[in-house]
Amino acid sequence: MPAVSSRGRGRRAVSEINMVPFIDVMLVLLIIFMVTAPMITPSLIDLPSVGKANKQPDQVLQVVIRKDAALELVADGQTRPLALNAIVQAVRQAQGAQANTAVVISADRSVAYEQVVKVMDSLQRAGVQRVGLSVQLAP
Repeated sequence: MPAVSSRGRGRRAVSEINMVPFIDVMLVLLIIFMVTAPMITPSLIDLPSVGKANKQPDQVLQVVIRKDAALELVADGQTRPLALNAIVQAVRQAQGAQANTAVVISADRSVAYEQVVKVMDSLQRAGVQRVGLSVQLAP
């Protein structure tokens, strides 16, 4: 029931908010946070670094995807234009007996991402273990 004050003629309800319970709750929460904050241990995140590769690749092959979705294989400083189904055979031939060969895919920024994924998928299905993406634009 609201508090009522009597001044003068009529009885009016007091329309003020009692702040004491609100302050009590805030002080209790403050004490709880102050007590529990020192108990929380900071977690450490182990981020990977760039230099953690076990062994550098013996050979690096580069597959370049041009603006018109044409594919080129760069191996030993020589560039050969190839189709998608011929890229896998050319990579296998260039690998030879070297199992530790890395293939880097470089694509022009205007190439649809679907083309890059198709090349990456075909290389991985062919058994190429190390497939990566270049962060520089193709020349």
